[in-house]
Amino acid sequence: EQAAAFQIAYGTSHVALHHCARLLPGETLLVTGAAGGVGLTAVEIGKQMGARVIAQARGAEKLEVARAAGADHLIDASEDLRSTVKSLGGADVVYDVVGGDVWKDAFRATNPGGRLLPIGFASGDVPQIPANHLLVKNLTVIGCYFGGYMKSHPDVIRTSMKTLLDWFVQGRLPPHSSHVLP
Repeated sequence: EQAAAFQIAYGTSHVALHHCARLLPGETLLVTGAAGGVGLTAVEIGKQMGARVIAQARGAEKLEVARAAGADHLIDASEDLRSTVKSLGGADVVYDVVGGDVWKDAFRATNPGGRLLPIGFASGDVPQIPANHLLVKNLTVIGCYFGGYMKSHPDVIRTSMKTLLDWFVQGRLPPHSSHVLP
């Protein structure tokens, strides 16, 4: 059961945060949709990499899942994401699985020099990225499609899986299964 989603969910988050965004210890990572499959793994991996993690999710139950995974700060989806993140010092790296208005608020709460990872569009709205804001704040938007690395750079996947499996064996990654289906 743990292995069923391990490679894709953890692999996506690790490649995005380590290889693409180059998340550093002490940086602030904002994860939207933080209680979902890849969002939750981003919370866990961000903590393993030494980041301060801000998790955004909908409702107390989902926020508790993110807290148990190591999130330092919790933001309910009903709260003003932009002002709350800014009050916490802003985000250095944004891992967004929601898109739409959540992306727009996260984008505006990103610190100068920050990196943004559009991972998914659960809202159904693929956001447009204002290039003038990228320029003024020196922001970087990084695409990261895990499956694409399997063909173009399998070495990235091999290195990532080795790290992730080492962390798993050491007990540093406890996969969360919300449902088990026949």
